[in-house]
Amino acid sequence: MTDWPLAELLPHAGDMILIDNILSFDEEQIFTRLTVKPEGLFSLPDGSLPAWVGVELMAQSVAAFAGCHARQKGNPVELGFLLGTRKFECNVEAFPAGSDLTIHGLRSLEDDNGMGVFECHIHGAGIHASARLNVFRPPQVTQYLQQTQESNDD
Repeated sequence: MTDWPLAELLPHAGDMILIDNILSFDEEQIFTRLTVKPEGLFSLPDGSLPAWVGVELMAQSVAAFAGCHARQKGNPVELGFLLGTRKFECNVEAFPAGSDLTIHGLRSLEDDNGMGVFECHIHGAGIHASARLNVFRPPQVTQYLQQTQESNDD
């Protein structure tokens, strides 16, 4: 586990932070954890969490990976983008309320321009989900966002 609060590692706030904590991380991977709460932001009437939210759980785990590495180097945590998901598969339609889920993100590629690919898995009792996430973390995020805004204004 880390000593850093999740709110300092993720560019999310309040109820939008879906993972509960970081179990461990190293140079190539991260393990995070979540207990499905029936009153969660995306909960279904029965308290379960739709399986499609698994993509966001994976993305937040990857964001936490980047946040941990930034903090470890003494750098600020910066914004990143989920570009796409490939091969999302899940053996359940929803994660039942009270389920303990472990999310694993393994970096398979990351270049100097900020493009990355992570192989991600979610495991719980009788639960398995997997996907490949394509992510982008621009080296100069403020400049990137400003250029994007300027091109939208034209």
